[in-house]
Amino acid sequence: MPETSQRMSRVDTAWLRMDNDVNLMMIVGVWLLQPGITHAALCERVEDKLLKYDRFRQKVVQDAMGATWVHDEAFDIHRHVLHEKKLKRERGQSEREALQAHVGELANTALDPDHPLWQFHLIDDYEGGSALVARVHHCIGDGIALISVMLSITDGGMDPPKRKKREAAESEGDWLSDAVVKPLTDLASKAIGMYGGGVAKSMEMLSNPQQGLLGSLDMARTGAKVLGDVAAMALMADDSPTLLKGKPMGQKIVAWGEPLPLAQVKVIGKALNCSINDVLLACVAGAIGAYLNEMGEDPTGKEIRAMVPVNLRPIEKAWQLGNRFGLAPLTLPIGIDNPIERVYAVRTRMNQLKDSYQPLLAFAVLSVAGLLIKPVQDGLLGLFAKKATAVMTNVPGPAVALKLCGSTLRQTMFWVPASGDIGVGVSILSYGGGVQFGLITDKKLCPHPQQIIDRFEPEFEKLLLVTMMLPWAEAA
Repeated sequence: MPETSQRMSRVDTAWLRMDNDVNLMMIVGVWLLQPGITHAALCERVEDKLLKYDRFRQKVVQDAMGATWVHDEAFDIHRHVLHEKKLKRERGQSEREALQAHVGELANTALDPDHPLWQFHLIDDYEGGSALVARVHHCIGDGIALISVMLSITDGGMDPPKRKKREAAESEGDWLSDAVVKPLTDLASKAIGMYGGGVAKSMEMLSNPQQGLLGSLDMARTGAKVLGDVAAMALMADDSPTLLKGKPMGQKIVAWGEPLPLAQVKVIGKALNCSINDVLLACVAGAIGAYLNEMGEDPTGKEIRAMVPVNLRPIEKAWQLGNRFGLAPLTLPIGIDNPIERVYAVRTRMNQLKDSYQPLLAFAVLSVAGLLIKPVQDGLLGLFAKKATAVMTNVPGPAVALKLCGSTLRQTMFWVPASGDIGVGVSILSYGGGVQFGLITDKKLCPHPQQIIDRFEPEFEKLLLVTMMLPWAEAA
């Protein structure tokens, strides 16, 4: 039997209330299937696999103290798994352009708050197969969790492990102790002037959704101490003003390209003694810089900041859903033209973040924000948005192609939401031996994100060529 109700965690509450006029907190994904699948088969698979996760049968009921997951007595699978038999195409639009336009419209459309906050849209006859668009509110889970859950509906996907009631009740505190309290105590106690028990008590209170109002107020006072100690986060210099930063209008556009060979990315990383992420992020920076240059804005000497999610949970517990990640500010050197120099600049910035406690502190900020009234929460979270141009995430997917209802999942992409007034979201996903980039942008700030996407491969090819031309024999 599914759980009838459960209190929503502080962090998930913050994500629930983070929707605004220009950014909806939905994770949006696209699966391209070959050959096509039927709506009936998809509904059967969702009922058999996805609905074993209680969250996908539960709606959200808000109150003065937060929110509660409540079983939806009026749940209807056909309200959540929609069948769109024909993709609308404008004159001169390719199938991909039409699908991108439709996904952009769906990214602008809020989910029904009276029912579970997710929907699938199955589109027939797309490039000889089917396209499946998924929309899931961020309060249900983060990217790592949702990838794990979505993989469960593929052919041979595993059901979620069964939890005992005691395990379910304590899971949040357990993971918080292992992933946040211990690292924060060990790494940051000297840096932020808090010690052992005080940190543990603060973080335990932050994680406990069962605390009453008095406990919440006490927690908020303790949280204020945490926030006071991390005021330096708010003193970060603003990143460079560019065409990509400003006040969004709230109309989303998505874009994606063809995958790059992951094996080639690994070869470059090994040759330059850098990680795969260093190589990919350098290509992102190069593509954005090249785009701005063509738009008439010289990027020389400029940098932009992207907020990067950092996973704070053991990967084997991703099925538990919820949001268990922090945020780290990564500076992208968009003004460096030399691709090798740009890779090493990215590597330096990534190494600086690896031992940082900022993701843990960002989690604390989100926890405190989940207690506050929405205007105050918006102001608190606005500290992040004002310091960044983009949100960027990099998720590793399966190394081999998967199947759904007997059809091959030939390509997949997803887009993460941006908070506040951030108008650019960059997604990097490895899957089936390839790695690809996706962009979701605000029409006012970047009306043609495909122009940036189309620059990723040339930047990668340029990096590959220059790497091959380096004097390796002389260096040896």
